Amino acid sequence: MSYITRLDRAFADAPVLPVGPDARYVFFSDCHRGIGNNNDNFLKNINSYFAALQYYFQYGFCYIEAGDGDELWENRRMSQISEIHDDVFRLLSRFYGCGRLYMLYGNHDIVKRRQQAALPGLPELRFHEGLILKSESAPLELRVAHGHQADLFNSVFWRLARFLVRYLWAPLESFGVLDPTSSAKNNTKKDKLERKYVHYARESGIFLLTGHTHRPMLGSGLSPYFNCGSCVHPRGITCIELCGFRASLIKWHASAEKSRHFGSIYGQCPPTFPLYITREVLGETELTPP
Repeated sequence: MSYITRLDRAFADAPVLPVGPDARYVFFSDCHRGIGNNNDNFLKNINSYFAALQYYFQYGFCYIEAGDGDELWENRRMSQISEIHDDVFRLLSRFYGCGRLYMLYGNHDIVKRRQQAALPGLPELRFHEGLILKSESAPLELRVAHGHQADLFNSVFWRLARFLVRYLWAPLESFGVLDPTSSAKNNTKKDKLERKYVHYARESGIFLLTGHTHRPMLGSGLSPYFNCGSCVHPRGITCIELCGFRASLIKWHASAEKSRHFGSIYGQCPPTFPLYITREVLGETELTPP
């Protein structure tokens, strides 16, 4: 089965959401929420993520998680993850209660496709492989999937990949050894996958939004491929906002603001640098039919 067939299958029975002038969607991917240990790469950005979710809930966005939200290759039990990150799931449940939450599964949480992972506050939430956003006023379609469908090793042979991550690469990560099979840590694999995504979008006449590679990308009519990045970057998280027909690549990160009181070496208070979470727009583009 080709990667095109696997992607087509992901959208065969996908829910369809409307896109219009008043639409507000935010796309996150690859949170990789863990169990709070040294391998939990989500922990370093949890404050930025929590601030972002509060912002998007307050301003009426629909939250869409494009897979790998939870790290279920390195960790066996969803209950451990939900217990460590219970504050995050409480906030996600607020989106769910308002009908503004959609979650896809990726390769690292592919077990969710069988509805085996009960999340607190989300008792009847369905996990989808794909999602379609369509406009009624224009021939415009945005398809959303995690993107592992274009990666043979992480889709068809995901059980082998999970075994290697769980028993080989996860322990070695503590010593700084990177997983060479991971598309998120291998630029050659990223480039190859991105060419596949662009080809699929052009051949299908649609826009495609994925995660999986962890490399944020803002598409256009010439290159109709978007990637919302991840929440495990060293210095912040990225996402994509869709407001009406305008897509924006956003970075949330901690910044320091120097206090007006500088102090001195003569017994006065030293300067202070309060930290705050900031939303930075990295780029914007209008969605027009490719």
